[in-house]
Amino acid sequence: MASWTSDELDRIGTADELQIAPVRNDGTPRTPVPIWVVRDGDHLYIRSYRGSDGAWYRTARASHHAHIAAGGIDKDVTLAEENDPSINERIDAAYHTKYHRYGGTYVGPMVAAQARATTLELLPRP
Repeated sequence: MASWTSDELDRIGTADELQIAPVRNDGTPRTPVPIWVVRDGDHLYIRSYRGSDGAWYRTARASHHAHIAAGGIDKDVTLAEENDPSINERIDAAYHTKYHRYGGTYVGPMVAAQARATTLELLPRP
């Protein structure tokens, strides 16, 4: 499996937003939507603000594939569900740290149980 380069991790991890175009089961991409992305070590994670009701998330979960763009990086990725409680606690902290300037109105839903249940790790595809 491919891995992120240090440059890719830095550029995507520091981008305010990531454009994600989940791939439908028929192989066609959805229209890209902007979402937040956080980094934990050598890993990149996303969540759905609307929880499992998010349209992009439903497509992403069905196919586990997407195209992303952030920080000048364009990449096809595999999406892996992340359910480990200790990792999710670190992801919560990363959302608080990175996006605190937006306040609790926006950050709160990203660390709530509904969004936490939608945590996906971005894995680069070769």
